[in-house]
Amino acid sequence: MIHIDNHMDFRETALLERAALVTLESVPPLNPDLGPESAHADLTIALTDDRQLHELNLDYLGVDSPTDVLSFPAAEVDPENDSLYLGDIAISIPRAAQQAQQGGHPVEAEAQLLVVHGTLHLLGYDHSTDEEKAVMWAEQARVLERLGLSRITIQE
Repeated sequence: MIHIDNHMDFRETALLERAALVTLESVPPLNPDLGPESAHADLTIALTDDRQLHELNLDYLGVDSPTDVLSFPAAEVDPENDSLYLGDIAISIPRAAQQAQQGGHPVEAEAQLLVVHGTLHLLGYDHSTDEEKAVMWAEQARVLERLGLSRITIQE
């Protein structure tokens, strides 16, 4: 189940849910603690603002600046229903809107890209090294193509 905490009155949450589901269904997890059940795992997507992402970035990563998306992997089993909880994704909708404008595409497309990116992090993908980045970007491109967003790329 995909839970969306919509603090920004973002209207196209169904697109974000679909982006997460397509990612989970089509990308194998890299995290060895995750198995095939990750395709049916639960996660939360929080839609918020630059201030919140700045605070989270500082508190958890020690980076004193806002960012577009952060992922917080959990990979825990919910004791109430025995389902796998992958973790949380936080997205700055104002930053997504700014990046969408710079990229010449709709904010809905940018937000989907950020969901795909965040979900890949929950599955154990990273981009700290050139090798990791190549693998993650390839998976990201494959999911974006399935979503009909093959021309959208992450801002670096």
